[in-house]
Amino acid sequence: MAASLNRISKARSPYLLIRSLSTSLHAPNPSTNSGSGDDADKILKILAKTANGCGGSNSLVDASLDRASVAVTPPLVADVLKGLSNAGALALSFFRWAEKQKGFQYTTESYNVLIEALSKIKQFNTAWVLVGDMKRRGLLTKDTFALISRRYARARKAKEAIEAFERMEKFGMRYESNDFNRLIDTLCKSRSVAIAQEVFDKMKSSKRFEVDLKSYTMLLEGWGQERNLLRVMEVFREMKDEGFEPDAVTYGIIINAYCKDRKYDDAVRVFDEMLEKGCDPTSHIYCTLINGLGSDKRLSQAIKYFEQMKANGLALEGPTYNALVGAYCWSEKMDEAYRVVDEMRKLGVGPNSRTYDIILHHLIRARKTKEAYSVFQRMSSEEEVSCGPTLSTYEIIVRMFCNEDRVDMALRVWDQMKARGILPGMHMFSTLIASMCDENRLDEACKHFQEMLDMGIRPPANMFSKLKQSLLDEGKQDTVLSLGKKIEELRKAPLLSIKS
Repeated sequence: MAASLNRISKARSPYLLIRSLSTSLHAPNPSTNSGSGDDADKILKILAKTANGCGGSNSLVDASLDRASVAVTPPLVADVLKGLSNAGALALSFFRWAEKQKGFQYTTESYNVLIEALSKIKQFNTAWVLVGDMKRRGLLTKDTFALISRRYARARKAKEAIEAFERMEKFGMRYESNDFNRLIDTLCKSRSVAIAQEVFDKMKSSKRFEVDLKSYTMLLEGWGQERNLLRVMEVFREMKDEGFEPDAVTYGIIINAYCKDRKYDDAVRVFDEMLEKGCDPTSHIYCTLINGLGSDKRLSQAIKYFEQMKANGLALEGPTYNALVGAYCWSEKMDEAYRVVDEMRKLGVGPNSRTYDIILHHLIRARKTKEAYSVFQRMSSEEEVSCGPTLSTYEIIVRMFCNEDRVDMALRVWDQMKARGILPGMHMFSTLIASMCDENRLDEACKHFQEMLDMGIRPPANMFSKLKQSLLDEGKQDTVLSLGKKIEELRKAPLLSIKS
């Protein structure tokens, strides 16, 4: 299809818009997959199939991988483990298999990716055993402690996150100011800003570390994410009292804080103040304003800042164009959104999967589910990775069908995702299982619940409560007891013993 989006930008037919999107998706792209990438995809597809009803059996995993006939290399191991980031149990099974293969080498990267996958499913004891293994092999770095600390914080275990940071000393590593800043950043980004503030105040008063502008900007960002503008301004004043002048990053964080609180006039005021002080705005700041103003349907203002950015000679990159696409979508100007997609393609700055996720979100929000599914199908037929559906895309479409009580279509998309070697996460399992309960498809719900457990994912309490009640309503008390026992086993027991 050679028709340009520019020629049909004023069309009102959803068919023409989808047809236009197909042109954009299938335009040639010079990037290609590496050989190790192809082998990683092959292994991920095998593991995705094995995850269905393997019951957590390592022998089945090993047998399936033995038949893969791939050369094991450090890049391959790292790529596969990254693909299993939502399936810690499978990641560990793959790692154990890879260790026994010719060509395998222990690397810091593969250990760190595995530790993060295990920490995501709260297998922290197993992760710490791996840390000891890394220490013995001379592969341990501060990044390992940072990622474990981050996973503790995201699991709402702030105390353990701080302890993970402090354990560096026990492994022979010295704290530095950058490590302290990283801890503050971790706590702030995990919605533990009050604790981060306490740690900051304690460290500052004890003079154990020297705080800097970066320390303050992290706290500013944390309070901004909490939409606590009072604390944002308190930290901002303290920062200036300590002799630190705001830079572009600082201004960008404050502008973003106002945008998150939907105080767009204040965000524009800070932007103008920034210009008056001779501080040049970055692409990220323009992107923040375009996103914020666009979401408030202040389209003309959003476009004004996009054009201003162009006039100032700043590089127009994918995120900024994505913000503009979103601005048009919020104002329900889908034809203009597709025109921007075409412009991105011509300039070589996209589009990417995120671009289409934005479009899908707004189509579904406008209840244009047929058009959304057509866009998704075009993405699915795209061979170029940057435009193909990601886990986020599949979550959007599965949720769409589940919300429409169309579980059969949700399962079709689910199976397509698994066939591409993409594994579901906790939220996606929860959405599907809850919908199966609503449709009284309890055998299928239990099957997917078991698959979730086999991947080492702990079910959220509200989802298990719904499944349990649905089973009890059907008189299946034995099934409830069996599933409850399996959850308890997963919670208490480490996945596997680790060899030294």
